[in-house]
Amino acid sequence: MLNIVLFGPPGAGKGTQAEKLISKYNLVHLSTGDIFRANIKGATDLGTLAKSYIDAGNLVPDEVTIKMLEAEVDKNPNAEGFIFDGFPRTTPQAEALEKFLKGKGTTISVMLALDVSEQELIKRLLLRGKASGRADDANEEVIANRIKVYNEQTAVVADFYSVQNKFQKIDGIGSIDEIFERLSGAIDNYKVSI
Repeated sequence: MLNIVLFGPPGAGKGTQAEKLISKYNLVHLSTGDIFRANIKGATDLGTLAKSYIDAGNLVPDEVTIKMLEAEVDKNPNAEGFIFDGFPRTTPQAEALEKFLKGKGTTISVMLALDVSEQELIKRLLLRGKASGRADDANEEVIANRIKVYNEQTAVVADFYSVQNKFQKIDGIGSIDEIFERLSGAIDNYKVSI
């Protein structure tokens, strides 16, 4: 089973590349943002619990997020693998994900981290903000803060996978197809080595 953590700061191109990777490798996309929205909209028990935290302005606890991910994995028993997008964001989340996957007889295969300079990220997000109307992509100060939070709080998760020799930094500059070729090459090299 091929399980990928697709990693990178806001604006690195994770969503764009995830769609291409899903198609090429027949993977199931697990985006925590999408899973939260679906559970809240569907008024599931976990969605209602998550909404109570969100409505109070708090982060959804790891155990609730993990339970939602577990439910999504369980819905896809014949999957050839998963792309985890937006998760894990912390080392405790990475540890919880690893424990859950081991219980399923699998593990994270590789973390692919898109590496893009801060100036390029700001440029991309401002363009996306103009095209999409997303408020969080329209303000350069807000964008800079999102990148700062990523660097301070989320980037450290790479260390968890580096220690296991599962971390691959991928140059995130270039055309969509050039970046996709780099990601595919890293995956294909991984698959050859197992």
